[in-house]
Amino acid sequence: MSEVAAPGVLGQAEHRCRIIDTALSLGEERGWDGFHIHELAARLDIGLADIALHFAGKDAIAEAWFERADAALLAAPEAPGWQLLSPRERLQRAIFSWLDVLAPHRRLAAEMLRYKLQPEHLHLQIQGVLRVSRTVQWIREAALLPATGWRRECEEAALTAIYLATFACWLRDDSPGASRSRNLLDRLLARAEWVAGWLGGMDRAGPPARRTGPSTGSTGSGADGGG
Repeated sequence: MSEVAAPGVLGQAEHRCRIIDTALSLGEERGWDGFHIHELAARLDIGLADIALHFAGKDAIAEAWFERADAALLAAPEAPGWQLLSPRERLQRAIFSWLDVLAPHRRLAAEMLRYKLQPEHLHLQIQGVLRVSRTVQWIREAALLPATGWRRECEEAALTAIYLATFACWLRDDSPGASRSRNLLDRLLARAEWVAGWLGGMDRAGPPARRTGPSTGSTGSGADGGG
C-alpha cells in the first residue's frame, strides 16, 4: 500500500485550478478546439487519469472556468452599500462582475461557444441553455429583484434577452473598458425599466384611459382627474 498521503481538499482545489489555467493557456496558444487533453496532461506532467479524476473533458474544464465567473457574480452583493444602489445599478454591476472574470480570455470564450454550437455537440448546446438560465437566476438574486408570479416570468424573459445581447456585444467589444457593451447594457436596462413601469401602472389602475379630446391642463373628476 502506498505511503503517499492523498491530497487534501485544498490540494485538490489547487490542482483543479492548475488544470483550468493550463488549459486556458493552451487554448490561447492553439485555439480551444486545437489542443488535446493528452497535450494538457503532458504540459502538467500528469496522467490522463489524473485529469479525468477532475474533468470529463474540455467542455467540463470550460464549465469550471465559467463557474469562476459565477462565483464573482455571487460575491457581488457583498460589496458595501449594495442595497442602496438602484435595481439598474445592481444589475449592471452583477452582469459585469461575471463578464470581468472572463475578460482576460474573451477571445477564448467566443471559441468555446463556437465549439458548443457545432452540429454534433447538441448535448453541449442543451447544457449551454441550462447554464444561461442558471446565470440569469443568479443575476436576479444578486440584484435583489422582488418580482413574483407573472411579473417574475416577464422579468426573467427580458433579463435573459438583455444578458445575451450584452454578452454577444462584449465578445467582440474592443472598446476601452468594454464601454460599448456597458452603454448597450445601460440602454437595454433603461428600456426594460420603462416597460416595467408601464406594466406596473396598468396593474394598479388599468390601461391608460382613451383620450377623446384635448386634455392639456384638464383637472376634471374623471378617471384621470385628481382626488
